[in-house]
Amino acid sequence: MSCKICPECNRENTSYKWCKPCNSKHFQNNFNNWTSGNDKINKFIQDAQLNVNNWWEVIEWIPYDRFEDVKQIGKGGFGTIHYARWIDGWIGGWDIKNQQWKRERYCDGKDENSLKNMGCIYETSIGFYGITQDPETQSYMMVLDYAAEGNLREYLKINFNNINWKQKLNNLWFLSFKLMNIHELDIVHQDFHPGNILSSRANPNNPEKKNIFGVLPYIAPEVLSGDEEYTKAADVYSFGIIAYEMVTGFPPYLDIPHDKDLAIKICNGLRPKIPFHIPKLITRTIMRCWDARVTHRPTFEELKDELRKYYLDYYYYLEEGKNKDSEIVIQIKKAEEFSANQNHTIYTSRLLNFSKLPKPKNEENFEKELEELTESTFSSAVASKLYVPDF
Repeated sequence: MSCKICPECNRENTSYKWCKPCNSKHFQNNFNNWTSGNDKINKFIQDAQLNVNNWWEVIEWIPYDRFEDVKQIGKGGFGTIHYARWIDGWIGGWDIKNQQWKRERYCDGKDENSLKNMGCIYETSIGFYGITQDPETQSYMMVLDYAAEGNLREYLKINFNNINWKQKLNNLWFLSFKLMNIHELDIVHQDFHPGNILSSRANPNNPEKKNIFGVLPYIAPEVLSGDEEYTKAADVYSFGIIAYEMVTGFPPYLDIPHDKDLAIKICNGLRPKIPFHIPKLITRTIMRCWDARVTHRPTFEELKDELRKYYLDYYYYLEEGKNKDSEIVIQIKKAEEFSANQNHTIYTSRLLNFSKLPKPKNEENFEKELEELTESTFSSAVASKLYVPDF
């Protein structure tokens, strides 16, 4: 039978080999057979299962005894990281004959899955399979792909000089797409950075004041100053700083102490200096993300659409010789004429409580520069007429 047709209901599948109506029923019929012991976590998993459109979106409650050889491999300010062998593997579809879920595992021996305490949502570009609980510590843990090359900062440190613009654009697009998915669930990431850095917890001495934990350069100025709680727009600000790091290879504010003086400067409009050879379209995208005017920042849906177009324009130029007049193609060609040795520094999280910070604002020429970038890039842009799939 065609993989496009569901063998249970004989209707067209929602996606490749996945029928949402049928599989939602299978999930629902199993709700009474498991519990996390926490009503909020139960509801989170159940709601996610009822809305799964593809097998790779499935999350589930995974009993801790389904893991073997659990070993701690790292510890940060807000969680402990382990890896383990998952005995069963993830759900790949429904087995009609045996009336149970088909399970999949890596076939190359790399079947370890990372486990991480639920202090925050981990790096969004790796697979998230479900939630479990350590019976000894009672800590809830997220089950994720084992990231063999470490976090983004470690990856950039080792590989930046070998990452081309096709990969950079694809990484930025994919990252914005994953964050869009999280925001569509009405979840604010609050931990978005190259090395798992940001969280927010109540101060027991003042329940109304939030402590700010993390690495200063990635925290939105309105959060630093206390003007606003952490919002989706603050995630977008963090994305802008990460995007800067991904396209330049430089950690932000490399030569500036991460202290109250830097926090004041950020609130007063200081931002990392984007090298002149970075494509202007990318510079504009980054600047829009870290605009002090919160309502002027784009959403992740807008970022996803924008970055998708840049990537596909450049992809089809490389693969098929099309889009030679595309502005992003022209700008990347110029960028590739420049090269520089990159130095990398590792930042660590810490408590950041700065009192009496100024109200966030942009630097004096920020808005003029952003307006000029908008005019120069879009006045010369040539619209691409390629048909591309929507996702």
